[in-house]
Amino acid sequence: MKAVLIFPGQGAQKVGMGKDLMEVSGTAREMMQAADEALGFSLTQIMFNGPDEQLTRTCYCQPALFLHGLVIERLLRERLQIEPVAAAGLSLGEFTAHAAVGTMTLEDGLKLVQKRGAFMEEACAAEPGAMAALIGGSDEAARELAETCGVDVANYNCPGQVVVSGVVEGVDRAVARAKGAGFKLAKKLNVAGAYHSRLMQSAKEKLIPELAATPMKMPDVPVYSNFAARAVQSVQDIREVLASQVCGSVRWATCMKELTDRGERLFIEMGPGRTLAGMMARICKEARVISIEDAASLEQAVEELGCL
Repeated sequence: MKAVLIFPGQGAQKVGMGKDLMEVSGTAREMMQAADEALGFSLTQIMFNGPDEQLTRTCYCQPALFLHGLVIERLLRERLQIEPVAAAGLSLGEFTAHAAVGTMTLEDGLKLVQKRGAFMEEACAAEPGAMAALIGGSDEAARELAETCGVDVANYNCPGQVVVSGVVEGVDRAVARAKGAGFKLAKKLNVAGAYHSRLMQSAKEKLIPELAATPMKMPDVPVYSNFAARAVQSVQDIREVLASQVCGSVRWATCMKELTDRGERLFIEMGPGRTLAGMMARICKEARVISIEDAASLEQAVEELGCL
C-alpha cells in the first residue's frame, strides 16, 4: 500500500504520549528502552508522566516527538505492508521523517534532535522572542507585514495560516497591525521563543557540526525539506537544509502541494493530535489523512488502511 508518511512538530506533545503503545507492544518497549539508553536519561518517564512543564521544554519535547513518531511507524509496518512513496515532517518532524525512511538511525537521530532542542532552548534564553499566528490573509501580506515589523515568517502552514516570529516588540507590532494588513485574526502563541527566525542563529551555528558528525545516507524514498520545499538531493544537501531550517521558514503548504500535485492522495500522520490533517484539509480537499497517535487510533488505522 502506497502512502506519504508525515510527522508533526513541536507543540504536538502531550503527557502520556506513547505509554499505551509500550504497554501493548514488545517492539515499542524495546525502542523506548534503546532511546533511554542512547540519551543517558529516562526520556520515556518524562513522556509518560511529565509534568507538562518539563515535557514542553524544547530539549525534551523534540526527542519525545521523534521517538513517538518512529514507534508508531514501526508498529504500523509490523501490521501492514506500507510502501512509503515520500516522507515529510513539520519542523522537528522533518528529522523524524528522515529516520523513518533510513537517513539516520533511531539512536543517532535521537541524540541529534536532543542537541537541536537544547541549542534552541539556549538561543531562546539568550534572546527572548515571540511568535504569532496570522489567520485569514495572504502569504504576500504576511511577508510585507513581517518586513515592516522587523520579524520573520516562520511557517507557511496552509492557505490562510501563517506564523511570524522574532523580537517581542516586532511580533506585538505585527499583531496590532494585522487587521489593517488584511488578516481576520492575529494571536500570539504560547511558545518559549522565536523559532524559525533570525534569533535562532546561534542554534543553527551549533547544530551544523552536529549534523556533520551524524552518520547519514540518502533515504530510500524522497524526503521533502521544509526550507527548500523540495525533495532532498544528497547527504550534503540534507545537512544543509536541516541547518537552514532552524532560522528559515517552514514551507509546509508548498511541500504538501508538491506531493498532491504529483497525484499523492493518501497520507499517514504519525504523532500526537491531528494538526497536519487539519492543514491538509485546507491544502487539498481530495487528500485523505489517517492520523495515528495511540494504540486505539493505530487499530483504527490498520482497519481503515486494510480496507483500501
